[in-house]
Amino acid sequence: MTKFAVVLPAGGLGKRMGASIPKQLLKINGKAVYRYSLETFLHFEEISEVVLAVPADWKSHFEEELVAGCGIPDNELAKLKIVVGGAERWQSVRNGVEALTSDAEYVLVHDVARPFMTEALVRETFKTLIEKGSCLVAKPCADTVKVASNGQVEKTLDRKTIWLAQTPQSASIDLLKKLYAKIDAEPLGFLPTDEASILEHFGEPVYIVEGNSANDKLTTPEDFAKFN
Repeated sequence: MTKFAVVLPAGGLGKRMGASIPKQLLKINGKAVYRYSLETFLHFEEISEVVLAVPADWKSHFEEELVAGCGIPDNELAKLKIVVGGAERWQSVRNGVEALTSDAEYVLVHDVARPFMTEALVRETFKTLIEKGSCLVAKPCADTVKVASNGQVEKTLDRKTIWLAQTPQSASIDLLKKLYAKIDAEPLGFLPTDEASILEHFGEPVYIVEGNSANDKLTTPEDFAKFN
């Protein structure tokens, strides 16, 4: 059976939420946001390891919360490792990838601020990784998309070609480590906002797994209000 690993970047502070704690610790229906995706991934037999990358100042909080008796079965909790995130999201992901020690071949990177990712999406990601290669979950664009400058529309894009990136974003572990080494040798001239942008930069093909609105990211207080 092909084995997979997961990196959950949870190193951001969610400043747009205006809360006193990182948004991944805010609760939806009594449960911290990050616990939803963490528990989903830990439950998969095919996933041998899950790394949670967290803010340095909050690492002890996560460690104290995720212990025996926290509600997660001990055999699943044994797959979890907590590391400190980096200054940027992609660096948090890298810290997580570098911390992997299992025999997994592929890694799925998922934002914990997308708590309602489904088992079906994960299984479709597994399938795409094995059959095609690197991939990301993305949803079709339902709106007409305009390109504008200085408040004036310049052109309209064909929305049939527009996909809104989500997560998981996934690739072989060896490939990501190879690309990180290339970045060390020649730093990127841009700030990558996701794993797909790094893969694209180095000419690696990235395939799409179709997502949906339930997998949208929680960013503002209004987003949380929809589920509480």
